[in-house]
Amino acid sequence: MNDIIEARTQRTKWFLESRFGMFIHWGLYSIPARGEWVRSTEQIPEEDYLPFFKEFDPVNYDPKAWAKAAKEAGMKYAVLTSKHHDGFCLFDSKLTDFKSTNTKCGRDLVREFLDAFRAEGIKVGLYYSLLDWHHPDYPHYGDTNHPMRNHPECSNEGRDFSRYVEYLHGQVRELLTNYGKLDIMWFDFSYGEMSGEKWEATKLAKMARELQPWIVLDNRLEVGGESYGSITSDAPSIYAGDFASPEQMIPPAGMTDIHGNSIPWESCITLNDHWGYCAADHHYKPAKLVIRSLVECVSKNGNLLLNVGPNAKGEIPEESLEILKEVGHWMKGNSESVYGCGISDFPKPEWGRYTQKGNKVYAHVMEECINAVAVDIAPERIEKARLLADGSEIRIDKPWNAKAFPTTTFFTFGGRSFPLPDAADTVVELTLKD
Repeated sequence: MNDIIEARTQRTKWFLESRFGMFIHWGLYSIPARGEWVRSTEQIPEEDYLPFFKEFDPVNYDPKAWAKAAKEAGMKYAVLTSKHHDGFCLFDSKLTDFKSTNTKCGRDLVREFLDAFRAEGIKVGLYYSLLDWHHPDYPHYGDTNHPMRNHPECSNEGRDFSRYVEYLHGQVRELLTNYGKLDIMWFDFSYGEMSGEKWEATKLAKMARELQPWIVLDNRLEVGGESYGSITSDAPSIYAGDFASPEQMIPPAGMTDIHGNSIPWESCITLNDHWGYCAADHHYKPAKLVIRSLVECVSKNGNLLLNVGPNAKGEIPEESLEILKEVGHWMKGNSESVYGCGISDFPKPEWGRYTQKGNKVYAHVMEECINAVAVDIAPERIEKARLLADGSEIRIDKPWNAKAFPTTTFFTFGGRSFPLPDAADTVVELTLKD
């Protein structure tokens, strides 16, 4: 194992124990309320977007309430957009006037977020966009994503990208220097030739490591959300990151290196169909799906970073809060099957999934069975079985019609296999004999 991989292994121990985090996309785009890419997708000129800057005043922003909601949901870490692609900063950067402290609210929203979440014992991270559609030196005409990409009058003549890179590095230095210990730095994102050393990524990663040696970095200095880069190789680049970041999907078999060994990874998933607030988007994932997606990630040695998009007043939508409450209710009784758990020694069962931690195998029963739940573990290997949510005994009984399957363990819930005690995911803790 080379030094980069060994250091990655040490830095990500807490990250892989935590398993569940909150992503928060918030900024000026909460006012048009058509998603965080609205300026690009609608090709909005700067002069038509700046009124949102003058209007921005999240009078109901209460990061303590956000932190409480995250904690009650069972989330162990949280990542906030300090600057998204539109270039607007939620922190008091000395390098730009395009920041929250210059709006009506006059507040350093990042500092308040960090203070509130740390107070709840939640680890904290900041998202920082490598793109910047506000900065004059960022490519405009012909860029893949810039709002003015199709406007030849916005020529790139006179734009000095090196000045933008200096600005980028300067802002990252501010975040890593002025806001105390950060647990995660979540860069977003590379595309085409705008990747790697285009951002002077080696220099940037070294600076991050020098300022905060234990900070966990994602892999998007090197790639976008659709690929993974050299993090899967034997010789990852210095800016390959500490974890892979598949977006809006859960990898079919988790994430491994070229030898098939698991690497740290985290699926970032929206609660509806947008990252930033979209007033018309009510296509929310039910709590049942969120719970099962979290368990799927854990069963493949991965994390789930679940997004919320607060509105222009600074409020997390009620639909999101209700889902988080339901997830939190499930986590209250079943979090031991999530925290510190990973892939099981046993193959995926037909009725759900396994997660495992040492000699504890957690059977996540998600589908009802006709007779008894069949577990592909020999009965003599199991010391005891308990319903995780309340600790009650699960009796292991060989059904009269299952004598032909001596190496399979069968159990029911009080003599029945349906309905399940928890329709979302009924978890049975199986303690294996030493």
